[in-house]
Amino acid sequence: MIDRYTHEETAKIWTDQNRFQKWLDVETAVCDAWAELNEIPKDVAKRIKQKSKIDLGRIKELEAVTKHEVVAFVNSIIEQIGQDGAYFHMGVTSSDIMDTAFSIMMRDSIDVVIKELDRLMIEVKKKAVDFKGLACVGRTHGIHAEPMSFGLKFVSWYDELKRNRIRLINAKEAVSVCIVSGAVGTYAALDPKIEEIAAKELGLRTIGITTQVVPRDIYADAFDALAMCGACMERIALELRHLQRTEVMEVMEEFTKGQTGSSAMPHKRNPISAENITGCSRMLRSYAGVAMENIALWHERDISHSSAERMIGPDATILTAYMLNRLTGIMSRLKVIESNVKRNLDLTRGLVYSSFVLVELMRKGMKRDDAYSVIQENSMKLWKKIEAGETDMMFVDMLKKDERVTKLISEKDMERIFDKKNIFKNIDLIYKRVL
Repeated sequence: MIDRYTHEETAKIWTDQNRFQKWLDVETAVCDAWAELNEIPKDVAKRIKQKSKIDLGRIKELEAVTKHEVVAFVNSIIEQIGQDGAYFHMGVTSSDIMDTAFSIMMRDSIDVVIKELDRLMIEVKKKAVDFKGLACVGRTHGIHAEPMSFGLKFVSWYDELKRNRIRLINAKEAVSVCIVSGAVGTYAALDPKIEEIAAKELGLRTIGITTQVVPRDIYADAFDALAMCGACMERIALELRHLQRTEVMEVMEEFTKGQTGSSAMPHKRNPISAENITGCSRMLRSYAGVAMENIALWHERDISHSSAERMIGPDATILTAYMLNRLTGIMSRLKVIESNVKRNLDLTRGLVYSSFVLVELMRKGMKRDDAYSVIQENSMKLWKKIEAGETDMMFVDMLKKDERVTKLISEKDMERIFDKKNIFKNIDLIYKRVL
């Protein structure tokens, strides 16, 4: 991942130093397992663990000759442990080490992602509570629909973030796989107990069957969970971008002293952070697609997946953590312009209450199609006035002049229907179910 979009804690997991250290952790866990089964001396396993260090420079020197990264790594360790090297990398194949280490790094990275997700959920929940009582216009197709609580936007996001958290927890469990099954997964040169013992030491699980590699659908699940998390963040970001449009201006991202919106137009305050989230989410979806492509390998394995995973493993996890961190910052410093929220709610002069009047007429006995026609007829009259720039008529006043309405709905009931308080009568139930 480029520095601009790097999340430092996650990036450290994917450094060459840590990657080779995880390879070494797997190798020493295998040695410990051999020792536990009394197949190698226990003091040998102990000495290997004590003497072995990662020397990146030496590994690169050896790889230049061997053209094989695992062999270079193994040889660099054998140089350090001398005679004990007879028991190092015994019975295992490269993928046993690489896949198990990849599982560990994916697990650890998803842990960081979940931590960042938890921080975002705290901020979204705060906003949901803060704006529970703020009436706003709901929109469908980008058009004013019915009134709602502004806080419900955040409640809806929070609920989706909860689902993403579950997916990520499941993904973490899914990728926590240890493979120590040998050249084509038959345990021909190994006791299957080696895998079980090593898995326990590494905090991983075993699965029923591997070939020479962990089946890639297991990892694809994890990349899909990361992509879904990104899609959720994009949904939030897209709404924040819309609400920041000049004509709407219900929210504003933080704009710090000295910040520049445009090189040409000094007045500009662009929603760059939310737009950044939108663009990054596209990358996360592309990584999930690559992970799907990695599932189909030749026979018991090939390495077509390897190059791809070296890129998408760090990039997908680092980027997801970065996005969550950035969105948390947006959310924590988001300014809600309540006067504009109210202005937009009243923009169509009460037309957004049309469905409430429709229901009331039906309750009073008017057939639904007749009631709909009456309300739509009055709505279209008001639309024409709005289009003509006439601003002296409210929808409720227009309905009060229609005898088909007034003979069924009293003036007192009409005022009740157009009272903003009505939209909050079931809000507590929704909040209780989600928060």
